[in-house]
Amino acid sequence: MNNVIMRKLTITAAYQPLVSTSIIGSVVISCPPTNAGVVNFLGDTGNDIPWRPGEWHEFHNVDLSQIKVKGTAGDLVTVVGGTW
Repeated sequence: MNNVIMRKLTITAAYQPLVSTSIIGSVVISCPPTNAGVVNFLGDTGNDIPWRPGEWHEFHNVDLSQIKVKGTAGDLVTVVGGTW
């Protein structure tokens, strides 16, 4: 890994990207178990993909600016990984 990615995003009721500019990396995206509700990820066909509190997934070589989330205002999503 050349650069470490460590981000915490505070969720809002409207869709927002995980990062504002294109960053391609391999990361673990997680919703902390302390979240009050589900976090909805925008699916490739425009549908909501709900992640429960405590849910996490590993992604390889993805553009983080293309992943959009919304949910209960004040909940969190964390992104940890790196770029090559």
